[in-house]
Amino acid sequence: MNPRMKPEPAAVEPAEDRLRVLVIDDERDHAETVAEILEDGGYACAVATSGKEGARRIQSEEFDLVMAVNVYGPYRVTKAFEPLIVAEKGRITNISSISGILASADVSAYSMSKHAVEAFTDSLAQELAERGVTVNVIEPGNYNSEIVKNAMKRGVEPRGFSADRSMYKEPDEVAEAVEKALFEPNPKRRYMIVPNQHEAELTIRKQIEQLVQLNEGQLYTYDRDALIKMLDEGLSRSRPRTP
Repeated sequence: MNPRMKPEPAAVEPAEDRLRVLVIDDERDHAETVAEILEDGGYACAVATSGKEGARRIQSEEFDLVMAVNVYGPYRVTKAFEPLIVAEKGRITNISSISGILASADVSAYSMSKHAVEAFTDSLAQELAERGVTVNVIEPGNYNSEIVKNAMKRGVEPRGFSADRSMYKEPDEVAEAVEKALFEPNPKRRYMIVPNQHEAELTIRKQIEQLVQLNEGQLYTYDRDALIKMLDEGLSRSRPRTP
């Protein structure tokens, strides 16, 4: 998905008029696609998305597929479109998941792949910042999708996950988060978008748990006051609560 960036943000068009969807299935498509875009005037953003599900006791072939789609996919899309995006000082938005922060026993490959997307986003953001490119990531929670059904079609049976996800909300909020990441004047690095407070709390608590584990019993362990001071400094640079 590659939206044409407008030089004047004030001249707002409907999002659907600013987006062009290009499906890239493998690396062989990239050169032809880039050439097509150059002929059409160039694009300034790319959204790298993926969605292969892992499972407990995953077979090697399935593990390789999850990594090929969820890790190599965003890397290859970025590699192909980076020259265009750098030239236009545009944006790159990766689609991750709250599984890039959490980790569950029965989706180890999927969680590994999404953790990789999180790291890729942070590294790429540092690499491209001085060239005027913004890199961010969308972290959806549970929404209605075909992710489990598609895994089952490949012979994977994720434990504890139903193919029927109709009990979850439609992913309209995720699409809105992508639009904000691409077009709002001061985009965030991370857009966690979840359907309920439980998933938000679960994800934030996981980050706190990891902080505690990192700090525990090491040579330079920080006390509570020092940690609270660091947290306050971080919060002072964050945005107010979204309405």
